[in-house]
Amino acid sequence: MYFPYFRGKQYELVLLKEQANKTLKSGKIIPIIEPVKENLNPLQRAIEQFNINDITYMLIVNPENGDFKNDNENLLNFIKQLQDNNLIIAIIASATTKLEDVRQYLDTFKDYKIAILHKSFLDATELSNLLQNYSIEYNIFISNHENKRYIRKFRNIGKKVIIKDGFKKQKNANYPPKEHFSDLHLEYIDEAMDGFGDFLIVGDDYSESGGPAWAVAIHMTYLDNNDDKDMYIKHYISDRKDDIQDTSGKFIEALKYLIEDEKKNHLYNTDAYREYEELYKKKLFRGLGYVKKLSMQNHLEIIARFLEEIDE
Repeated sequence: MYFPYFRGKQYELVLLKEQANKTLKSGKIIPIIEPVKENLNPLQRAIEQFNINDITYMLIVNPENGDFKNDNENLLNFIKQLQDNNLIIAIIASATTKLEDVRQYLDTFKDYKIAILHKSFLDATELSNLLQNYSIEYNIFISNHENKRYIRKFRNIGKKVIIKDGFKKQKNANYPPKEHFSDLHLEYIDEAMDGFGDFLIVGDDYSESGGPAWAVAIHMTYLDNNDDKDMYIKHYISDRKDDIQDTSGKFIEALKYLIEDEKKNHLYNTDAYREYEELYKKKLFRGLGYVKKLSMQNHLEIIARFLEEIDE
């Protein structure tokens, strides 16, 4: 099972809505959503498509980022009215989370399936003892926060999932042409896990909006058929990097390198790539958020295809 971690920005929720009857339909992908915007209408629309297509999904009730970081009352009221069998309640257990808060969320949502997202909670023994009293569906470990000794404390509580951030974020102009992304899809079973996840091509770092586009970068993951299906990422960078003018023109520059590479090496073969191809034919730029959405879609399609292949 694959557990992609989404922040609930508009383009991410649009992607999830669009993919509900496509990549998510396989039943092998459970999206984790951290709501970050006070306007919950886009999230509601995505959830409606999840329900139409019987998609299981997770909602984080205590976000660490965005509009609900310091006051999640409206979010909790929104979730309580969902009455949704496809919903799994996700609770972040971080270094700043109080055990009593975890207990309160568990009691509030006792009639729901529950997942715990482990991000450096300070006392694994205390938390493990608490969770023994509840029905926990998943323990999800963010790998750069948790070590094996911590994880072992929860070995008999629910299914275990590991999430790693494969995206090495830096300034667009500085990305290398190609780098390793992740082998977690190949190794998670050897780590005694029931599933794996990542932060797609966005990474775990959260920001409200990007800065000025000195350079435009298109990030595309793929599986290397010559290297036992290991996952790599290519970065296609615009030629111009010295000013913040003409973002649309810079996008076409970067897109040209993507199109040429795919024609030569046939790495993607996804609907997302084909949409990139159409944008290039029309010399059309629909915004940097849309570019991220397409590259995230490519990532979902690549992993969905991998999961289908290993089940054949």
